[in-house]
Amino acid sequence: MPEDPEDAATLARVADRLVKAFAGLDRETVESAVGTAYAELRYARVRTYLPILVERRARDLLAAAGDDPFPGGEGDRDPAGR
Repeated sequence: MPEDPEDAATLARVADRLVKAFAGLDRETVESAVGTAYAELRYARVRTYLPILVERRARDLLAAAGDDPFPGGEGDRDPAGR
């Protein structure tokens, strides 16, 4: 996990949201996906978007494992598909 306390707090919030979205999974599985996503993106130059990018990547990892709470690819899009 991150060395930066701010990143750690951000990732905890991301994990909290994903635990709610993937209610059928235990927290450890979700935190693992968040950690993997963070490891892939932690060296990004522009850190402003790191939380949303980590959340989206972790969501993709969890969905790829067959645990998508929005089957059919709806994800967290609005009804207009954005």
